[in-house]
Amino acid sequence: SGLTFIASSTDQYLRAFKTETGEELWRGRLPTSGNATPMTYMWQGRQYVVIYAGGSSRLGTPADDKLIAFALPNRR
Repeated sequence: SGLTFIASSTDQYLRAFKTETGEELWRGRLPTSGNATPMTYMWQGRQYVVIYAGGSSRLGTPADDKLIAFALPNRR
C-alpha cells in the first residue's frame, strides 16, 4: 500500500507514513503505548493493521494488554 506503520513511542499513537516521502498521513490513538511491531494484512479485499498496546511502567506509560485493529479506508 506504500505505507509504513510505526508505534514505537510513548505518546500512545500508531502512525502511518507515506513510505516514499516520510510524510505522516494518519495517526490513531491507542489505550497505552504500542511497544510492539505493527502487523498488516488483507481480508476480503480490505487492508488492516493490528498492534499490541501493552505500555510499560518503566517507560511511564499505563500498563495494559490490548490488541488493537484499524481498517484502512477502501481505495477508490
